[in-house]
Amino acid sequence: MYPSAHADTFARDHLPPPDQWPEFLDSPDTRYPERMNATVELLDRWIANGHGDAIALRAPGMRWSYAQLLARVDAIAHVLRTDLGLVPGNRVLLRGSNHPMMAACLLAVLKAGLVAVPTMPLLRARDLAPVVDKAQVTAALCDRALQDELGRLNEQTGALKQILYFNDDSGADDALETRLAGVPATFAACDTAQDDVALIAFTSGTTGTPKGTMHFHRDIIAMCDLFPRHVLKPQADDIFCGTPPLAFTFGLGGMLCFPLRVGASVLLLDRGTPESLWQAIQEERVTILFTAPTMFRQMAALSANYDHSSLKKSVSAGEALPDATRQLWKQATGIEIIDGIGSTEMIHIFVSSRMDDVRRGALGKPVPGYVARVVDEDMNEVPPGTVGKLAVKGPTGCRYLADERQRNYVRDGWNLPGDAFLMDDDGYFYYQARSDDMIISGGYNIAGPEIESALLQHEAVAECGVIGVPDELRGQIVKAFVVLRNPGQASDRLAAELQDYVKQTIAPYKYPRAIEFRESLPRTETGKLQRFRLRES
Repeated sequence: MYPSAHADTFARDHLPPPDQWPEFLDSPDTRYPERMNATVELLDRWIANGHGDAIALRAPGMRWSYAQLLARVDAIAHVLRTDLGLVPGNRVLLRGSNHPMMAACLLAVLKAGLVAVPTMPLLRARDLAPVVDKAQVTAALCDRALQDELGRLNEQTGALKQILYFNDDSGADDALETRLAGVPATFAACDTAQDDVALIAFTSGTTGTPKGTMHFHRDIIAMCDLFPRHVLKPQADDIFCGTPPLAFTFGLGGMLCFPLRVGASVLLLDRGTPESLWQAIQEERVTILFTAPTMFRQMAALSANYDHSSLKKSVSAGEALPDATRQLWKQATGIEIIDGIGSTEMIHIFVSSRMDDVRRGALGKPVPGYVARVVDEDMNEVPPGTVGKLAVKGPTGCRYLADERQRNYVRDGWNLPGDAFLMDDDGYFYYQARSDDMIISGGYNIAGPEIESALLQHEAVAECGVIGVPDELRGQIVKAFVVLRNPGQASDRLAAELQDYVKQTIAPYKYPRAIEFRESLPRTETGKLQRFRLRES
């Protein structure tokens, strides 16, 4: 590792032992100098290249050019380092919705040589406590609208010694805007090494204590130089928009880093609805959309009501994209969704396909720079057409913060994201399910997402989720939780019709032997279906 710029060495000290790291592959796209700062790469270099007047960030009623964004970032960095007295390597908790100030705070933390710990806006004090404790965070930048949970957290733990609230022009002493008055508009970036920790991104924690994934300055830039460069191919005149939060690495890429890397613009929205997202696309002439499968499905039904002629590309990730949703979106907009799988541990998408290389039902091939294979329990590669565990290597990979689960995620130098896949003879990868979501019924391995995709093709179905439930005879049976377009249609007769429909669409033994109609399904902030909550119900 290169000499660190961090005075506080906590992050580097708590990286996994080197023998537990994955093998990192060299890529011509990700050969960077020894010293680099992610914010300088994403922002400062555009000013040096005369791009300062171009629009970087948009929000309702707001426009920030690259030059304006840089001035705000530098001023915040000054406050962090001189006013709060933080030193390189200190961790900073970040809380806010998708808003220009949240983006500026994140970039300022990186430029100042601090370590960003972004958190989802809806997390409560009890959710934040293990994050703050594990990352040993003592400072926070938080949207004033989210102050209550930080207050509760400090009542319980007293861990956060310094908190500034942004989006507050009241003049309060703890308002970031107050501290920004009179602060210099330029800041010399911290001379970070490419392998200084820049980001600790926490997993959702749905299966236990959340895991902190540590990413270097080079990793943040690498995610911009792999999937976007080879698959998405954005240009400086593109306008990005979408729903993934900046605290989610899918959103950090699509809603901030990807557009900035190519000198483009991003429209930041606070938790858009299908209607408000379409309205924004129509008014702002958005060209690239990032969102989850559920939102694509809901938006497709409304597409005829809006002018979406500006939209050219759509990216789905976060959970499996049912083929029925892909086809519905294509019929509604004429656009082939770019599907992809990534993980917080790998920072972003590592398997995907270009719009002109989509194979029906397949997720795609490894993004250039990555390699992938399907393996058995002993890490042996399985033949094409055989379901096994996905194993991945590339220029990014898993480094948990002081967590024994590193040994589970990394084996023999490979990252194991926990997904069941099969690969065909041509090297296309087909998602089956999360490894722990495979249903074994009567000796058959059944992938819940395949049944969900079949059900979604029925005109009565709006949403669905499929799990395995215990059965004395078969071990497990398939159970489907269904949200109807017209809830008043729910009946035993419709349930039987849906069962027959699945039997006619896919292999009959996979049909759901139990169907429960629901008004809604449990989902995360990023749109992921929470199957564990269905199993608990």
